[in-house]
Amino acid sequence: MTDENDDQAGSSPRQRKIIHIDMDAFYASVEQRDNPDLRDKPVAVGGSRERGVVAAASYEARKFGVRSAMPSVTAKRQCPDLIFVKPRFEVYKVVSQQIQEIFAEHTPIIEPLSLDEAYLDVTENLQGIPLARDVALAIRAKIQQETGLNASAGISYNKFLAKLASDHRKPNGQYVITPEMGPAFVENLPVGKFHGIGPATSAKMNALGLHTGLDMRNQSLEFMQANFGKAGKYYYWISRGVDNREVRANRVRKSVGAENTFATDLTEFDAMVAELQPMIDKVWRHCEDKGARGRTVTLKVKFNDFEIITRSRSVPISISSRSELERLSVGLLQSEMPVPKPVRLLGISLSALHGETQAEPQLGLPI
Repeated sequence: MTDENDDQAGSSPRQRKIIHIDMDAFYASVEQRDNPDLRDKPVAVGGSRERGVVAAASYEARKFGVRSAMPSVTAKRQCPDLIFVKPRFEVYKVVSQQIQEIFAEHTPIIEPLSLDEAYLDVTENLQGIPLARDVALAIRAKIQQETGLNASAGISYNKFLAKLASDHRKPNGQYVITPEMGPAFVENLPVGKFHGIGPATSAKMNALGLHTGLDMRNQSLEFMQANFGKAGKYYYWISRGVDNREVRANRVRKSVGAENTFATDLTEFDAMVAELQPMIDKVWRHCEDKGARGRTVTLKVKFNDFEIITRSRSVPISISSRSELERLSVGLLQSEMPVPKPVRLLGISLSALHGETQAEPQLGLPI
């Protein structure tokens, strides 16, 4: 968890009205909108080659169990009629900008999480609409009118519950979690459904007898912190429906990264170094464009059996040149040589960024 979770405790100074907007199957829906032949058919945005990965799946494809980040060969096996479409990120960014402009008609307090989702604080909205649910309805209707795409919305008094709520009526729906509903809504939720709790933490919680929000709520703050460190405080409060994080306009990106999945597994050090070069170029180009610098380099390695490892190194002073970024990246790779298994994917990221005044919606940097 990030430092923004430190302010969970204590009473909020006012009752916030927060909307979480999440576009429905965004990339795939754009492709279906722009190509009538794809409508009502199972579509996957991504590469169809053996090493390809699904970036997004239409709802027709999801019925067969196709999901984002799934290997393309697995997706095709589960859905033989699956249609693969190459991603068009520039188009998605243009549509995302249209959606951001609709948000801005209602509030200046917008925290983009990605191209297709954002938090909005509409406690005091620009159009003077009294009910947040009606603000959400107006936004969703305008998105449909302007872009031809559907959005789902969650409305609540904090970010955690608003994000949960947006999942509750997908696709093309919305749901409100009121202050009276919040604690009860959370107590029946399996811990694996909590945003911010991944598979490893969920398994650890289950091993400790924590299976639902109520199980977490029955624990002391000391217990949660002893078992989950700094994140324990966050889990303690969200299990009670408490989340006092503000919607942060102009949310600053804390890291930038690039990764690539290879058509053929790599085993040789020189070949891996060669493949790292365009990723290093892309990360450094972002730093130069945005005037950002960082101190922590992280190497990501996915092996041919899908095991993933990450290795990081931090330096006292921000990295000031591409050659220094390359030296640290290659050094992390060298520390893993010889690799125990063929390598399917490599990635490089730079974090602890500073100097970047405003982040774009998170897209990632595909090679």
